[in-house]
Amino acid sequence: MKPDLFQAPDYYLLDELLTDEQKMVRDAAREWVKREVSPIIEDYAQKAEFPNQIIKGLADIGAFGPYIPEEYGGAGLDQISYGLIMQEIERGDSGVRSTASVQSSLVMYPIYKYGNEEQRKKYLPKLASGEFMGCFGLTEPDYGSNPGGMITNFKDKGDHYLLNGAKMWISNAPFADIAVVWAKNEEGRIYGLIVERGMEGFTTPETHNKWSLRASATGELIFDNVKVPKENLLPNKSGLGAPLGCLDSARFGIAWGAIGAAMDCYDTALRYAKERMQFDKPIAATQLQQKKLAEMITEITKAQLLAWRLGVLRNEGKATSAQISMAKRNNVDMALNIAREARQILGGMGITGEYSIMRHMMNLESVITYEGTHDIHLLITGMDITGHAAFK
Repeated sequence: MKPDLFQAPDYYLLDELLTDEQKMVRDAAREWVKREVSPIIEDYAQKAEFPNQIIKGLADIGAFGPYIPEEYGGAGLDQISYGLIMQEIERGDSGVRSTASVQSSLVMYPIYKYGNEEQRKKYLPKLASGEFMGCFGLTEPDYGSNPGGMITNFKDKGDHYLLNGAKMWISNAPFADIAVVWAKNEEGRIYGLIVERGMEGFTTPETHNKWSLRASATGELIFDNVKVPKENLLPNKSGLGAPLGCLDSARFGIAWGAIGAAMDCYDTALRYAKERMQFDKPIAATQLQQKKLAEMITEITKAQLLAWRLGVLRNEGKATSAQISMAKRNNVDMALNIAREARQILGGMGITGEYSIMRHMMNLESVITYEGTHDIHLLITGMDITGHAAFK
């Protein structure tokens, strides 16, 4: 087992912009990843299994609902701290970060923001501790980039709602205890419902044969006349804006997380280039490899500045959905390009499980598509600057 020798690049001394608390939170997450994720993740990716034993550790470092108030079991941290935790976890693996960001932004966030006090007290502490794991049901087989077209629906049956439909590409679905599901009522209005494992007619078949996010559990949500208690409806926000608000939080986490994957690829490639000898000198001494490495650190630094400024805006309540889309799109694209260039530096060794690069590259092919595709985020920016929606 190779030791985790990762050293985080900080070319523009961004640590000077962070508070002591933010750095402490980040460093705790970094050490946990080195100790608990790096030694096992290649094996789990090869086996296409999620390492369930790390759930408690994720909870212990505050990865579940870090910005949720302490009275509900969260850590009460700011948005930059949340971003830094996601950065460190995705440095380990995008699939593990997916598990954490779904739990935080797509399950705990809507219960906290759109739920009532009874729902917050019932679910949030158990989600924060990892006793409960959750998933988020929005995407359907025929409705991905156009979630408003969903056909999953519920009908009022007097003392309960009757839920029917299906969701797919759902992270955490195979082992989730609860699902925050978005469905239309009889008037066509979208609401969130908390569906619990064990409710009759609710099943979560696992998705197999993935070449990406192999250490993350992905599945479907099937609802066949599921009776959902009326107290499980999230009452404080409806319409498509409700799930999109959750996605804003998750996309913010991805914008930070992708930096972690890029950092890991860069650090691996830099160390390899210094050690790999060809023509009687390290390949780091050649112009083409220096070009690759210099461009990598430049793009990582730009992404760090983008994410930090977005975090400041999030803390101030000023960040727009379009600004979040820009950061998600830019930073994931940056990370994927760096993974590809890093693989080139390692040559044939870059495709092996001895190094993390090929796993990051495959993972990022999913990250660039989920929670808003690369193209859709471009159109969100286009709409924001021109005032014209080009989706239809």
